Amino acid sequence: MTSLDLVAERADRRAWLGLVIVLGPVALVAMDGSVLYLAMPSITSAITPSTDQALWILDIYGFVVSSLLIAFGNLGDRYGRLKFLVTGAVVFGAGSAGAAFAPNPEILIACRALMGLGGATLLPAGLAIIGNLFHNPKQRSQAIGIFAATFAAGFAAGPVIGGLLLSRFDWGAVFLINIPVVVLFVVFAPVLLREVRTSNPGRVDALSVVLSAVGILLAVYSIKTAAAEGFSLSQIAIGVVGVAVLVWFARRQLTLEYPLLDLRLFKDHVFAVAILTGLLSLVAWAAAGYLSGMYLQSVLGYSVLTAALLALPGAAVLTAACIGASGVVDRIGKRSALIASHFFMGFGLLLLLLTTTEHGVAAFIASSVVTGVGYGFSFSLVADTAVAAVPAERAGSAASIAETSNELGNALGISLLGSLAALLFRLTGPDAAGTLDETLDTRGLSPATAEEAKEAFLTGLHVAVGVASALCLALGILALRWVPKEETPPSEPTPDPESMTATH
Repeated sequence: MTSLDLVAERADRRAWLGLVIVLGPVALVAMDGSVLYLAMPSITSAITPSTDQALWILDIYGFVVSSLLIAFGNLGDRYGRLKFLVTGAVVFGAGSAGAAFAPNPEILIACRALMGLGGATLLPAGLAIIGNLFHNPKQRSQAIGIFAATFAAGFAAGPVIGGLLLSRFDWGAVFLINIPVVVLFVVFAPVLLREVRTSNPGRVDALSVVLSAVGILLAVYSIKTAAAEGFSLSQIAIGVVGVAVLVWFARRQLTLEYPLLDLRLFKDHVFAVAILTGLLSLVAWAAAGYLSGMYLQSVLGYSVLTAALLALPGAAVLTAACIGASGVVDRIGKRSALIASHFFMGFGLLLLLLTTTEHGVAAFIASSVVTGVGYGFSFSLVADTAVAAVPAERAGSAASIAETSNELGNALGISLLGSLAALLFRLTGPDAAGTLDETLDTRGLSPATAEEAKEAFLTGLHVAVGVASALCLALGILALRWVPKEETPPSEPTPDPESMTATH
């Protein structure tokens, strides 16, 4: 079958069913990134973790996922993506079952790490295998948009689903809901999906696998430790070692015939801007979501579930934007859609500057709706660019770069911009405690001091989202300069050369 044949070939029912079965684990991985925040009070009461252990329960999953995405995306290219998908789902399910019945913090932390190990295989392998299911460029863009929308919707729906479960069941329920989805996937994936691997995989460089995992883990750990506990000599040393390991990793990739991370991909300005968009969109999303969630609960006094419900309009728009991004690209082109995503995010974030200590729900919903358009476009375009801009045999590696930029953006958003907001709170607040919640829980707190604390938190929120907005707008201007105009109409398909071997 020729490349032109593949362009004309439209996906059959089996391909769409394959997409549906892949979306189940993807939604679970995304939801697990947000559902646990609501469960932590119940977990703390049940197994009494220390402060450090509570942080590890929350963070170990993200640490493991972000540190292994590049390595597992590459290994999936070489040894088979379906094999990685099924294995990852089984590991994720086993970790979920263990976490649900963990009798102590140590076992829960270990099970969360096991879930991260499985999650790191699911995202890049799932995205790459979807790219192989849909050979028609338009349908492939639609499928990748649905993939991105599912990931975004899973993350946004996590607090709502968690709130509903925790209102009826014990904390272990937030992990047990993963099991039925995993079982269905393991049963049907081998029937609906085909094994895909590169035709010329080359040698796996074990040192690169270790360097990428260790470097990302140490760097992200250093940032999160600084955000939670402040700067220290040991924290800085860990960060320096992490950066040094990543530099070593990057230099090594330039000398390998089969690199784990093909840095030459970044010579393409479109690809580079898209990956920066993936990073920055998650920085803005994570910081705004974290800070505005605290604002709704601690400043305006809404319950956790109500605050999650108020976020649903933005989540719905985000999901629709992900799915509809391919249609927008058909009309205005990928360049215009990518640039528009930055300006939707930038101007939408500015709407949060209208919030006050007494009123702000309307501004929050308007901000989440406007930014949701930008986030949706960016999530879909980043994934599509990562897969479509590279040879088919490098699809898993490109997908892992896109997903890693999202994971790191999520961590950096809360760590850096959250830390900036916390610093401003300490500088301008009443100095009764280190955070807004601790201040409001102080016994004998006067109404004037509580109001001063809320104003200080709002100052931090406004500065943090202002910085995020400025970064988004600046990258939009950079995209205007860097990303060339399309030479052909955006609806005109380009051949998608097939360089994979597929076996049933």
